[in-house]
Amino acid sequence: MNTSEAQRVLETALICAQAPLSLREMRALFDDQLGTDTLRVLLDELVQQWQGRGVELVALASGWRFQSRPEMRQYLDRLHPEKPPKYSRAAMETLAIVAYRQPVTRGDIEDIRGVTVSSQIVKQLEDRGWIEPIGYREAPGRPALYATTRQFLDDLGLASLDQLPEISSTGDGAQAMQNLAAQPSLLPDNQAALPLEGDVADADVADVIDDVATPPHATDDTEAASAPEAPNDMALPLTSTPPIA
Repeated sequence: MNTSEAQRVLETALICAQAPLSLREMRALFDDQLGTDTLRVLLDELVQQWQGRGVELVALASGWRFQSRPEMRQYLDRLHPEKPPKYSRAAMETLAIVAYRQPVTRGDIEDIRGVTVSSQIVKQLEDRGWIEPIGYREAPGRPALYATTRQFLDDLGLASLDQLPEISSTGDGAQAMQNLAAQPSLLPDNQAALPLEGDVADADVADVIDDVATPPHATDDTEAASAPEAPNDMALPLTSTPPIA
């Protein structure tokens, strides 16, 4: 199989895939006859070939996929006018703390926010596929340690946690999470598929988390009860894949 034919096979598989394809899955396309380095070269060439079109090839945490460019979203939204689920401020604050300080326990989150974290909030984020327990802290009660998932990165169009936006000294972590989910076009272009890291590579991560915390509310349970409940099934993707003929 020559390079042109291999690239054609790879392009077809990526366009027809329902989820991002990992390099391992791409190697299976060619019965492991093409190595990872060769595949990366072919992918880089495909990225260049699709420049200037309404669809781009990007690398995410779990693999590569074709998706619409951010500037196309306003048009594609007319085909799917459904509004994405809204999350309460408490949920966004909790997600921000997990994202920037992971792995953390519910106790850690409560210490930062200054209020009790409702089980409903944690379950809401778990059902969305954005956080998950990855272990247990060796402490009384062995509390679960929570971290973000590859699904979280994929949904927000990120390849790694390093691409999370920085929060300024006057920033708002909850609002940053909300803006990130609502406007993926603000993110930098993904350059390479990187593994999900356990911690954010930022020397000032503790200062960032201090900015995430907000003045205490009465209780999380009160705020959660008044917020609209997000459905358990996945919402429409933040980016649109091209239709398959």
